[in-house]
Amino acid sequence: MLRWSGGVTRLDKVRKEHIRGTFKVTPIPEKLQECRLRWYGHVMRRDDDYVMKRALYLLEKERGRGRPPTTWWTSMTSLLKKEELPNPTTLDTMSWRRKIRRADPT
Repeated sequence: MLRWSGGVTRLDKVRKEHIRGTFKVTPIPEKLQECRLRWYGHVMRRDDDYVMKRALYLLEKERGRGRPPTTWWTSMTSLLKKEELPNPTTLDTMSWRRKIRRADPT
């Protein structure tokens, strides 16, 4: 979409990093992390009897050999460790948004 709006084709051989930089757009993986963390905060602020929140604490069945599949919960715990975000901060909506927000570069 950015190529189209910038009038650049793939035949021009302009790298996507350069195009994203000229439009000052945040990289897609960072925006995806922001959306995941926003959903996590939404779930953690819900009541304890909410279905999704109860499902997070269900016991997992024993798995067979090999690498276990990546679940939403395992990816969230690794993301929270990487971003160094403590769990109780989800209760305050405004501070949580300030911590997880990925602003577009100016």
